[in-house]
Amino acid sequence: MAKLEKFEDMEVWQKARKLCNDIYPLTLKGSFATDFKLRDQINGSSGSVMDNIAEGFERDGRIEFRQFLSIAKGSSGEVRSQLCRASDRNHITLNEFEGLKLQAEEISKQLKGFISYLNASEFKGTKFK
Repeated sequence: MAKLEKFEDMEVWQKARKLCNDIYPLTLKGSFATDFKLRDQINGSSGSVMDNIAEGFERDGRIEFRQFLSIAKGSSGEVRSQLCRASDRNHITLNEFEGLKLQAEEISKQLKGFISYLNASEFKGTKFK
């Protein structure tokens, strides 16, 4: 694995950012815009995916990073559940639902792989040098 200098270089963070940016405009349209609780929840959880990846990276320790990646993975699952609710309430089309769900699933798989990599790594983190 190549050495990453900043969290913005991480492919999984870039995908999480895209998911967040793809969800936000949908929450501003039609009936979704007035379903305030669901709108705020899905915007929060999609932001949480990218934010927890970033925060874990900045902690400079493998164990903390792994924990924050696990939180990000949980938030990705939360996004998928909220997308189901948005679809059930006809806030988004089936195509929008399927595309966003696929994005969230890909992020979860990538996070799972990253967590497995960190579990197997002996590197403790830069703060332990």
